[in-house]
Amino acid sequence: MIHFHDLRHAGNQLAANAGANLRELMDRMGHSTARAAMAYLHGSNERQQAIADVLSRQAAEQLGRSGAKLSGTQRARRRGRA
Repeated sequence: MIHFHDLRHAGNQLAANAGANLRELMDRMGHSTARAAMAYLHGSNERQQAIADVLSRQAAEQLGRSGAKLSGTQRARRRGRA
């Protein structure tokens, strides 16, 4: 048997998977504390992969902009500052 709470939980899990942050989920659910809203959040391998993909793309873009393939630490060491 499906209850209203089951639908609420599923709907907010879908919102979280779509990228809603904790504040947005709290607003959607009418919660005043993060603790109450956290009960609706669950991690998934797919979401972790999506996050990793975005971070990789952003890092690659930043490296492309600088024109260098070295990290800031590596560049500083070459200059003898670290």
